[in-house]
Amino acid sequence: MMEYAEERMRDLMRAYDEYIAACGYIRMPEVYAAIVNMASRRFWVSDVRATKVVCAMLRGVAMEDMRPLKREMFEEIRARVVSLRRARPELSLRECCARVVEQPAPKFYLTPGSAKIMVCKARKRWMREKWKRMRLL
Repeated sequence: MMEYAEERMRDLMRAYDEYIAACGYIRMPEVYAAIVNMASRRFWVSDVRATKVVCAMLRGVAMEDMRPLKREMFEEIRARVVSLRRARPELSLRECCARVVEQPAPKFYLTPGSAKIMVCKARKRWMREKWKRMRLL
């Protein structure tokens, strides 16, 4: 997942900026609750992890120990993989998973609390870099 951390952060900040720009009055708890449910540019999981989880799901392995949002994400991925395999039976499960995780996702599959932490860290880093640039002028 770490290989996608920067990309996911940029995508989350895009959603944040879009939501803030459209707001008349900003209430931060509402912002975080809204942005996690905005469409994401992809599923933020590697094709390898998606293949392992989808394979287990197709074998009937229960995902009871998985957090609800993760389970929801993998259920969506599984449904799309099953549909793609029907349409393209020549593709392997791994190829199907690789194609599906790169498709736009209906949401970020994060809690508002996780989004808040991520946005705050990103804004803090952005401010640090801005101050650094200003000192160089």
